[in-house]
Amino acid sequence: MLDHFDLQAIATVHNSIPEAVNNIWGSVISRLELDNTRFTTDALLGLNEFSHVEVVFLLHSVAESEIEFGLRHPRGRQDLPEVGIFAQRGRARPNRIGVTVCQILSIGGLTVEVQGLDAIDGTPVLDLKPYMPEFAPRGAVREPPWAKVLMEKYWG
Repeated sequence: MLDHFDLQAIATVHNSIPEAVNNIWGSVISRLELDNTRFTTDALLGLNEFSHVEVVFLLHSVAESEIEFGLRHPRGRQDLPEVGIFAQRGRARPNRIGVTVCQILSIGGLTVEVQGLDAIDGTPVLDLKPYMPEFAPRGAVREPPWAKVLMEKYWG
């Protein structure tokens, strides 16, 4: 069924980050430039009324040989427990899909400027969705202590 499903990038990320790094992403400003052969400015109409956007992107720089399917230490940190790839947000995922909620700074023409996107320059964007609190988790959110340790400096 998925063999016939064709995902195409809708936009490209432009920023000053050439390769994946940790602990800087909170201050990174990125321009998401929509494909001008497929979209007009109408595609972004109304998005400026939202403060945040959920960016779905392809982790395109991850080599096939790096893909993880089972257990690993998050970010290779031996001080953290081994957990399955689906219990973490690492980039070496089976389908190499990343998702981040970012603050919208501006929208002009076919460009959306955001802050806090953890994607490198040249990253293909698969989709943009306005962030709505109604789609946020309902009820209390829990996470293991190691996740807090892992993320304490991620955003800078």
